[in-house]
Amino acid sequence: MPQVMTAREAVKTFIKDGATIGVGGFVGAAHAEEISMAIGDEFLATGKPRDLTLIYAAGQGNGADLGLNHLGEEGLVRRVIGGHWGLVPRLQKLAMENKISAYNLPQGVISHLFRDIAAGKPGVITHVGLQTFVDPRQQGGKLNGKACEDEDIVKLLHIEGEEKLFYKAIKIDIAIIRATYADEMGNCTMEHEGVTGEALSIAQAAKNCGGKVIVQVKQIVNHGSLDARLVKIPGIYVDALVLAEEENHKQTFGTYYNPSYSGETRVPASSVKAMPLDERKIIARRAAMELVPNAIVNLGIGMPEGVASVAAEENLKGMVLTTESGTIGGIPAGGGDFGVTMNPDTVLDQPYQFDFYDGGGLDVAFLGLAQMDQEGNINVSKFGPKIAGAGGFINISQNARKVVCCGTFTAGGLKVSIKDGGLSVEQEGRSKKLIAHVEQITFSGAYAQSKQQPVLYITERAVFALTPEGVEMKEIAPGIDLQKDILEQMEFTPIMKNVQLMDHHIFLPEPMGLTL
Repeated sequence: MPQVMTAREAVKTFIKDGATIGVGGFVGAAHAEEISMAIGDEFLATGKPRDLTLIYAAGQGNGADLGLNHLGEEGLVRRVIGGHWGLVPRLQKLAMENKISAYNLPQGVISHLFRDIAAGKPGVITHVGLQTFVDPRQQGGKLNGKACEDEDIVKLLHIEGEEKLFYKAIKIDIAIIRATYADEMGNCTMEHEGVTGEALSIAQAAKNCGGKVIVQVKQIVNHGSLDARLVKIPGIYVDALVLAEEENHKQTFGTYYNPSYSGETRVPASSVKAMPLDERKIIARRAAMELVPNAIVNLGIGMPEGVASVAAEENLKGMVLTTESGTIGGIPAGGGDFGVTMNPDTVLDQPYQFDFYDGGGLDVAFLGLAQMDQEGNINVSKFGPKIAGAGGFINISQNARKVVCCGTFTAGGLKVSIKDGGLSVEQEGRSKKLIAHVEQITFSGAYAQSKQQPVLYITERAVFALTPEGVEMKEIAPGIDLQKDILEQMEFTPIMKNVQLMDHHIFLPEPMGLTL
């Protein structure tokens, strides 16, 4: 039987100096907040545990002080291998100050790595990451000088005449995961969780490495009272159960509990609030025009989230929205709820979702556009000293049949007005986003071209496409001045052959009447 302990007791008992910890969760969904908090509190009180290695797939934080930000104390962690860094500024700070070894690997690769560690395999062999900053011919996923002095965890292989990347397996000492209910024997269900993530794989990895598994739950019940078909984590894996306070076991960082997120109820799609008509909605509307009947779709975090809202407003049927967290169907949520979905048809474990993505199952992916260059490369992962991280971007963008990158033309203070079916730039953003060379390659235009992958870049004032000759401007918004509003705000000149006006319905307040 597992021990029932407070979070601080579990930390003191099981987490030793130098341990490698695998942590599950997606933003705030299925993240063991009480245990993360206890690790930070114990370190501040006693100076232990120290020099931890932290490995996680999806970003787990609120961009301030929750989630893995509790571990952002100098001396507590020595090395961090994360799929996404944008939500953990306290860990970012340690990385930027070169106080920890910092790595960024594709989110899907890390989720698969947990599974392969559990199976005793040497690591993950995949095409994912080729010709991006994860490729060892570029940075090998290393984010700072301290990581460059540390070990290489990505290697280039040649198998059957093809290039592959090998991501080295890492021994997991401690698994920190979350569930809904546990019985006295440690069998755990996840029926109130919006995602299941890679909780099972992390638990198996730790157990098969000779480590310990700590599970945060909302309630402990009698053995035999749980439906065996709902048990996600078998009790044979579990060493400690932590009964959490309600405040530290919210369904997401944005919502205490919404049964439509866990598939227990369904709510009308009309309950999704329509977006105001601004630059974000313009981009989302133009992106939604790329949807096709029966398409299987992924929506990235940030700007692409608006496509779900537009699809709901237009009452679009005949396509299926998915998220890398494992949800299929329904309407993906945004903001602090990102990763969960309203009215999902299915919630898969994250590694299995990435199996489908990596194998080419997505018809179209709508992803962010933070920086773009003349080669069609995209950077969403690193800006100067700021580390955002790739998340699932590399897995998704390299393998979707079509990629639509969405973002404003400039950043930092951009203000536009929309009237009479057209667009006017009232105040230009301080930073150019279409530049000569991106700071870091998260998406490789050359790799996309080698696969003949269609790629569009959609902004509020222009639409571009990746062609064999380079980046070509395809559309311009009504009311926009080509020279002043576009060419002077770019660091390269796009190909311009037959530039069309963007559909004026995009700029009108009423629904567009989109159909599939």
